Amino acid sequence: MRRLAAFRRLADQYADIVDSLLVYIEEAHPSDGWATSDAPYQIPRHRCLEDRLRAAQLMNTTVPGSMVVVDTMENAANAAYGAYFERLYIVKDEVVVYQGGRGPEGYRISELRCWLERYRSELEGSRAVVVHV
Repeated sequence: MRRLAAFRRLADQYADIVDSLLVYIEEAHPSDGWATSDAPYQIPRHRCLEDRLRAAQLMNTTVPGSMVVVDTMENAANAAYGAYFERLYIVKDEVVVYQGGRGPEGYRISELRCWLERYRSELEGSRAVVVHV
């Protein structure tokens, strides 16, 4: 949830130039499967869309203000975007213009922030500075 809160802060910071969306995919560590001892919530494996919707609602309650949608039970978004466990994307004019690494290791809010800063600079007509973090 810490990463989700960081994402929410970033989304708020750039809300004037981009819209944000969270796609809730299958549970990475279901309580009745590959569970972790440090999970803040005990969410069982989703057996139907209603299970997934309840889990997404819990996530949205924890970090309010986000637009949240859920993946299909066939995991169509997860398969299309290779999101398992978590991943950051920027889609502009129906084209993926930024694809972050797979989480948890490749999940880097700092890279997303750099991309958004460059984009903001382009919108403002100034020259962007590329920063490697």
